Amino acid sequence: MKNAFVIVTLAALLTACATPAARAQAGGAAGSPPPPVDTPAWSVERTTPESVAPAAAQDDMPLPNVALTSELLYKLMLAEIDLKNGNWQEPYIVMMGAAQQTRDPRLAQRATEIALAAQQGEPTLAAIRLWRELAPQSDEAKQYYLGYVLLSDDIGEAEAIFRSRLADASPAERGLLMFQTQQLLARAKDKAVANAMLERLVAPYSASVEGRIVLAQAAFSRGDKARARQEAQAALALKPDAEIAVLMLAQVSADEPAAQALLARFLKTYPNAREVRMAYARLLVSARQFVPAREQLRTLLKGQPDNLTALYALGIVSLQMNDSANAETYLKRFTESAGKQADGETDTARAYTLLAQLADDRGDTKAALAWLDNIGEDERGWFGAQLKRAQLMGKGGDLAGAQKLLAALPAPTEAEQAQVLLANGQVLRDAGRTQEAYALLQAGLAKFPSNADVLYDFAMLAEKTGHLEEMETALRQVMAQAPDNHHAYNALGYSLAERNVRLPEAFELISKALKMAPDDPFIMDSMGWVQFRMGNLSAAEKQLRQAYALRNDPEIAVHLGEVLWQKGQQADARKLWREAKSKDPKNDALKNTLARLRTDV
Repeated sequence: MKNAFVIVTLAALLTACATPAARAQAGGAAGSPPPPVDTPAWSVERTTPESVAPAAAQDDMPLPNVALTSELLYKLMLAEIDLKNGNWQEPYIVMMGAAQQTRDPRLAQRATEIALAAQQGEPTLAAIRLWRELAPQSDEAKQYYLGYVLLSDDIGEAEAIFRSRLADASPAERGLLMFQTQQLLARAKDKAVANAMLERLVAPYSASVEGRIVLAQAAFSRGDKARARQEAQAALALKPDAEIAVLMLAQVSADEPAAQALLARFLKTYPNAREVRMAYARLLVSARQFVPAREQLRTLLKGQPDNLTALYALGIVSLQMNDSANAETYLKRFTESAGKQADGETDTARAYTLLAQLADDRGDTKAALAWLDNIGEDERGWFGAQLKRAQLMGKGGDLAGAQKLLAALPAPTEAEQAQVLLANGQVLRDAGRTQEAYALLQAGLAKFPSNADVLYDFAMLAEKTGHLEEMETALRQVMAQAPDNHHAYNALGYSLAERNVRLPEAFELISKALKMAPDDPFIMDSMGWVQFRMGNLSAAEKQLRQAYALRNDPEIAVHLGEVLWQKGQQADARKLWREAKSKDPKNDALKNTLARLRTDV
């Protein structure tokens, strides 16, 4: 079964409930960027040799009443300066020594941060042990300690801490702690020992939904679907309306149809189960059942009109259904609702880019550029937005401005440099300067000889300029470098079919592409066209109608119209060609077809 949806993820629950320190510890242990070390855990407000007067203590840990002598202050300040200069060892030794001397847990915490930032395993663990010794009640110190012990060869000493935390937690907190425990144990080196420990820890709470789901999730992660199903069913028996239980059960279903049926039955009984409805909608989208998927998402919006996930999903589903008007409506609502969110962390760049594309599709370049203006330079989608901006400027006649923008665009990586090259080629191509675009890409291949995208675009330009051998050579290089690149197989197959040569080979290439991407309307179009060239009019019509139903593209309409024309259905053919002309009056395929058939629309 495809990973079409994710159950109410334990990772998300952990992120929501963990302290910032716990998240930093988890990230450090897993190899993510360590917590910052710019601000020391000790914070001296006055530089007089009185008792240490730091900022508020972490976890209300008891602090020793130790005089902050001028000598100690000098050592600590010198250590921080040394640390900023790139030396971790001396500052670490100073902090550890000062912590042992003063018995101040904040200094041990600072030593931990220094060793962690330097990615030094043993020194980090030594500092954490001292921190725990000096502040045995600190939950933060326990989090760090557990993270490092679980990465060692002997995780046994962690069990007592886990057991104590679960026992001391309130019923409301315990479920989240069990999820956290399962996630931490999943990172242990010895999976068998960790699994056995988890079973022992959760056993006292097996009568809870959370306990059963934790065991189900652990079983699923180790590939034991039967046990995962058993635990999920037990959770559902304990609480029949538990969304997390039915989602877990769906995740271990035999296939997507079975999961769909399970979630549909659950929603009939519990129609307000929002997480289940969202998962059900995702499954329907995965199965390309867009109409029922849209209905599920619209139902979600009735209860939560500003649900960002549902709004964005509705925009994407509407695009898949060629419903540009509704796609634009939902994506606009998504960006408006995201702007009202308090956290301001929602990624809207993709939505703005899609809105720009929709505006471009209807010929409104000004509106498209305005949408791109909303993407800030510090956002992830800014670089792509600038490439799109250049393309729009070129299409609007400002070729010099587009090229200037691309020339000034920061592109430090080879991948980004290749994207700028491709954007430059597209700008020239849109401006009708195909020969210049071809020369540009030909020169670019010297710098990016193994870049499949550069090779592919060069092949398309080589064909446009009549360099057919170069086109085929480049596409075969793409196939060799990226055997799963269905576009290359389709492009070469379509080129052969369009020229009415080597049709059996064209059919084979397009068939291979269609196996890789069976729902791609453009590959369906290629298959319909090669069938037409081979004289299989009925098969061609069937394939092209399927393609056109998925994508109302002018070129597909032109091909389908010619098939109908040859079958004697001239009125239907002209109707399709009129549709194509209304969408793209300058379409070359339409002009050539009408001229060849000596007709008009």
